[in-house]
Amino acid sequence: MHLIWPPDHAGRVIEGAELEDLYTYPAGRTWLAVNFVSSADGAVELGGQARPLSTPPDREVLQLGSDLADVLLIGATTAMVEGFHGVHPDRRTRERRRRHGLADVPPTAVVTTGHGLPADAPVITGAQVPTLVLTCEAAPVDVRRAWTAAGAEVIVAGEGSVDLTAAVAALAGRGLRRIDCEGGPHLFGALTEAGLVDELRLTLSPVLAAGPAGRIAASPLATPVDLHLASALAEADTLLLRYLAQR
Repeated sequence: MHLIWPPDHAGRVIEGAELEDLYTYPAGRTWLAVNFVSSADGAVELGGQARPLSTPPDREVLQLGSDLADVLLIGATTAMVEGFHGVHPDRRTRERRRRHGLADVPPTAVVTTGHGLPADAPVITGAQVPTLVLTCEAAPVDVRRAWTAAGAEVIVAGEGSVDLTAAVAALAGRGLRRIDCEGGPHLFGALTEAGLVDELRLTLSPVLAAGPAGRIAASPLATPVDLHLASALAEADTLLLRYLAQR
């Protein structure tokens, strides 16, 4: 991949360990990075899924995000729509994670109020390690019991809705401080509104989608969050941006 920002290093080809270093999470603190792919005209999906927008460079950096994380964070709707079934690392991923002192398989944490996440969801039944369900007191007790019976660990954070600040703190309390969020837009919007997003990893796919597709973040947030461009890469007509939230 060709580095085009920062300007003092522009023009260099970044690959291997150098690319890995670029996407390594800061040490010694909780860090939440959000990954999204968008069409060039701002669409977050094609035909109801983000996957058709993805390109090989996007998949490479998305892989780095999960390979170097302690935990993957995802909304229940996105997990169901995308058919997500947890992380199933290959040998390369296992070796990479071991080099960074990480467990072979990162757990997935799913955010849900109790609706839209059945106990037989692939993200629960297909995971190699127990899925963490981040929910709230309003989730029916029988639904919570069904998640537990299916092998998930249920974490209650909040009353009528999921308190994301408490949920992220609960993950950090379990040593899961490097958090890779993979959507969807409502979760991203809520995390932004709560001031929990440290980094946005945004891929601009070389596609004009038009149509009714939404944006990468959906929330009633009224106060914009300033971003600092940390790096920009280009490969195969794809632009890969890393922004840091300014607080």
